[in-house]
Amino acid sequence: MKAYAEMSKDELLALKCELEKSYKEFKDQGLSLDMSRGKPCTEQMDLAMGMMDVFHSKADLTSASGIDCRNYGVLDGLPEAKKLLADMMECKAESIIVYGNSSLAIMYDSIARSMTHGVLGNTPWCKLDKVKFLCPCPGYDRHFAITEYFGIENVPVPMTPTGPDMDIVEKLVSEDETIKGIWCVPKYSNPQGISYSDETVRRFARLKPAAKDFRIYWDNAYCIHHLYEDKQDNILEIIEECEKVGNPDLAYKFVSTSKVSFPGSGVAALAASQANLEAIKKQMSIQTISFDKINQLRHVRFFGNIENMRKHMMKHAEILRPKFEMTCDILDQELGGLGIGEWIRPIGGYFVSFDSMEGCAKAIVAKAKEAGVTMTDAGATFPYKKDPKDSNIRIAPSFPAMDELEKAMYLFTLCVKLVSIDKLLETM
Repeated sequence: MKAYAEMSKDELLALKCELEKSYKEFKDQGLSLDMSRGKPCTEQMDLAMGMMDVFHSKADLTSASGIDCRNYGVLDGLPEAKKLLADMMECKAESIIVYGNSSLAIMYDSIARSMTHGVLGNTPWCKLDKVKFLCPCPGYDRHFAITEYFGIENVPVPMTPTGPDMDIVEKLVSEDETIKGIWCVPKYSNPQGISYSDETVRRFARLKPAAKDFRIYWDNAYCIHHLYEDKQDNILEIIEECEKVGNPDLAYKFVSTSKVSFPGSGVAALAASQANLEAIKKQMSIQTISFDKINQLRHVRFFGNIENMRKHMMKHAEILRPKFEMTCDILDQELGGLGIGEWIRPIGGYFVSFDSMEGCAKAIVAKAKEAGVTMTDAGATFPYKKDPKDSNIRIAPSFPAMDELEKAMYLFTLCVKLVSIDKLLETM
């Protein structure tokens, strides 16, 4: 079939009539499918059920380092847990703090601490007239929500195939001291699946911020979340790169096992310079005595080492890969060559990013929901949920079963076609 833009008005109207019949058939099925978030499916969570057998009432809960994990203490995490998480993060064990279950909570705490007490002796952000944060777009909605919640101005920065547009980042950061940070998902980014190039990482490390308290918020959420054994992206380690160029305090690096073991019951960690870590631990010592060391020990005993964790993630890939391939295959099959959408075929992460014709995303998502498929709200991948082109849609293939995902994707492509035809007809 030729591109929709090349069709006459009569051809488009005839095609719309045909497609509307198919859409009605979908509506008549009474579908109720949720693709709104990148949640692991039941089969993925089953992979970690052996973790439930690690402990029992007679189990020895003393760590290899001699710590009774039932008691208070060890604010920054068990040494063996630090080793495991540091290997996952590709940094040194002495550079990390192991927290509770959520990396998002660490990020929230980091922003809150900066607001109330400042960063390494600098003025608390709450005492400043204006505070801004750079937000590579499309990006992770929960990142943007944190800074928005604290009244920080979110400033969009366009993404490129190699990461954020660093010409813009460098210019803004060097000229505006009200810019205090940037959100980053450097590997298999949410939602595009883009991994930052070596040059992009090096340019981040070499930033010369006007603000002394500027920090890179490096959320390496998908660091070991590959879809293929033989096709995997690798990125430079940001803490090391910052140290190399004399900017040791520039970055905070975050990770968790939420999509490795159990979402909501994993282990999260922060990596940073020693100066940053000491300031953070000072605040933590007021906030808590220690995090859940039993859960840390459970993860250490279940995985053992990073090699076993990587093997575990290949089992995840065996479940996820067919879903991602089917999602992209249906997009290729149904929309390829029509000129009404673009998408990226990822090799890791949790999402497929789709860009519709300008001004169509909200209508596509609404039409899919009307027929029983709930997707991430259009605009969610931009600050304040305002996509200036109303075109980006985040597709989350992980949670539905294969047969449900297939139905959802055929319905989605049908909605893209119908909304695109209406858009083209408006100009005729």
